[in-house]
Amino acid sequence: MSVLEKIAYYRNRRDEVPNQELAKELADRRDTEGIQEIAQHLWDKNKNVRSDCLKVLYEIGYIHPELIAPYAEDFLKLLHDKNNRLVWGGMIGLATVADLRAEAIWPWIDDVMEVIDHGTVITVVWGVKALAKVAAADPLYNAQLFPYLLEIIRTCIPRDVPTHGESMLPAVNTENRAAFVAALTERRPEMTKSQEQRLKKLLKKAEAI
Repeated sequence: MSVLEKIAYYRNRRDEVPNQELAKELADRRDTEGIQEIAQHLWDKNKNVRSDCLKVLYEIGYIHPELIAPYAEDFLKLLHDKNNRLVWGGMIGLATVADLRAEAIWPWIDDVMEVIDHGTVITVVWGVKALAKVAAADPLYNAQLFPYLLEIIRTCIPRDVPTHGESMLPAVNTENRAAFVAALTERRPEMTKSQEQRLKKLLKKAEAI
């Protein structure tokens, strides 16, 4: 049986379990040929096949990101797809491999930021993760990206402040730590009690860097 036949669409399933099971199977076996077959169908004519294949890939990325790192360019291309499901799925895929493919992503960083600026909640959440990983990979990248990340902290809705702050931690260093702590502290009065608890833990981690 072709690995493609195991995706949810070809099993007449509307849930994601078959895709998750296939991802684990491919990841556990480190089946690069099977993964390549799935990746080729990111451009299938059937949007459901494309969606399922993307799900399989980023689920693999959660387990062994190096196995899907070769498909970073595909994830970048998906950011401009008309199907929003593929856009945010592409951003998840990109975020799982961003630290492994920072140099390849960098020429497209303006495109990534533009997609984040106009994206859905999921796109933004994973976009921040991706940018933070890229920023952590090189001081030059960090210098250009960190001000953008700080602006997200300053302008996002209160409940997203801890989430985005936690995602940005990989990009925090001794040079930008003070600005990061200041941006978080400015938002502290807007937090609920539970959000403030997360923020306190985050600030403690940042201050320890």
